Amino acid sequence: MKQENVLLDKSLKFAARIVKLNKYLVKEKKETIISKQIIRSATSIGANANEAIYGVSKADFISKLQISLKETAETEYWLRLLILSEYIIEKEGESLLNDCLEIKRILVSSLNTAKDNK
Repeated sequence: MKQENVLLDKSLKFAARIVKLNKYLVKEKKETIISKQIIRSATSIGANANEAIYGVSKADFISKLQISLKETAETEYWLRLLILSEYIIEKEGESLLNDCLEIKRILVSSLNTAKDNK
C-alpha cells in the first residue's frame, strides 16, 4: 500500500502545470528563455523532494529539501516575472503562484520539523 505524501503529490501536479505552461509559452507566445528557466526550477522542486525521501541520512534529507526550497523561490521569481511582463494573464499566474507558495510553506514546515528532530 502506497503512503500518501502531500509534498510529492503537490509538487508533481505543480510540475505538470508548469510543463503545460511551457508548451503554451513556446507555442503561443514564442517565448523560450524564461520558459526554459521556469521548467528547470519547477520540475526540480519535486525531483529533489523525491530524492530526499531516499536520503542516506538525516543531513542528506535536509539538504535535498533545502534545494527544493531554493528551487521554489526561483520558480516564484519566474512566475512573478511572467505575470509582470504579461506573458501570462494575472488570474492564471496567481493560481500558479498560490500553488508555488503552498509548496514553499510545506517545505519550510518539513525542514523545521526535520531540524528540530535532529
